[in-house]
Amino acid sequence: MITSMGVKEISRDPNTGPRRVSIFGATGSVGINTLELIAGSIENYQVEVLTANENVSLLSQQARAVGAKLAVIANEAYYDQLKDLLSDTEIEVAAGQKALVEAGSREVDWVMAAIVGAAGLAPTIAAIQTGAIVALANKESLVCGGSLVLDNVRKYGATLLPVDSEHNAIFQVLDFNQIDNVERLILTASGGPFLELSYEEMRLVSREQALAHPNWNMGAKISIDSATMMNKGLELIEAAHLFPIPSDRIDILVHPQSIIHSMVEYRDGSVLSQMGSPDMKTPISYTLGWPDRHQFSADRLDLAKIGSLTFLNPEPIRFPALSLARNALKTGKSAPTTLNAANEVAVKGFLDGKLGFLDICSVVEETLQHSKIIELNSIEDIVDIDRLAREHAQSLVKQFA
Repeated sequence: MITSMGVKEISRDPNTGPRRVSIFGATGSVGINTLELIAGSIENYQVEVLTANENVSLLSQQARAVGAKLAVIANEAYYDQLKDLLSDTEIEVAAGQKALVEAGSREVDWVMAAIVGAAGLAPTIAAIQTGAIVALANKESLVCGGSLVLDNVRKYGATLLPVDSEHNAIFQVLDFNQIDNVERLILTASGGPFLELSYEEMRLVSREQALAHPNWNMGAKISIDSATMMNKGLELIEAAHLFPIPSDRIDILVHPQSIIHSMVEYRDGSVLSQMGSPDMKTPISYTLGWPDRHQFSADRLDLAKIGSLTFLNPEPIRFPALSLARNALKTGKSAPTTLNAANEVAVKGFLDGKLGFLDICSVVEETLQHSKIIELNSIEDIVDIDRLAREHAQSLVKQFA
């Protein structure tokens, strides 16, 4: 079986030795969880590459702990510091965006693509072009360059495995051999920390309140995206690229407990779901061991203790990010790239205290209205659109400040 993600039926040969792995975004929450899983059975893995944006201290500690062959810091200003920290080892050190892409081109068996934002696109494509198994935690790569990413998956025979808990859940229960029997996909959303606040109350929320996700331990950017529900909008776009289901048959359902991670409804009325505790180690583990299942000591799901599960339809007035994302997906071409770039700028503006919480979506909406819609035929096209959208969004942030 080969899917639109390039997933092939394969079996692991236990005699082939340790799986060679690279982790892009090693110091973020996904990267840290991945390394903790690897540490539990380090004899089964050889870590080739670790990368980080600026957290040079943690990156050097991680590289030492797992015996990485290469450590790359994206911000070149930290190159000398990283080199000094690893000077008594044989670990190779590099810095900058070009170094990230070159690291992605290294031959390995499995790559965790967990760089946050559009910055992860080029290294992810480089990894795909090696034909590796790429565990995709960087949803922005598909949002910005979906067709380009998947064209490369098919061209180079790579395998793309979704790490986001929602898409990982669908991947586990979707029968790719019976796509015609699928009626719809249902992505679940926790609703974030402001599910019960009024629109006026949301206008006054603080940075600290927005970062306090009720279920998941995530980085700052993803936590804010969850609070606005832009995260779910981006996941909608990602799902439309990953799975061969029309976007108007991909729904979003608020599920505050984050136990059911997503569902697939078939035309006979059957609804299959994947459940688990809200722990990113579960989907990471699934991709790390794929096609086998990786053993780790996660808290097991106790439904009797949980007692009940609840579901709600999302409210578009309080969470306009969902409509913005669905409209961008419908428009296609460069609209999702613009959406993502403007959102990254607006979220940073909020985290820096320059925007109110509700202003985030206002900046995104105004940037989309201002931007041209063009075909994206290359990574250079994506970079240009991303830059123009960021420039306009930054000008709007200055107006709000």
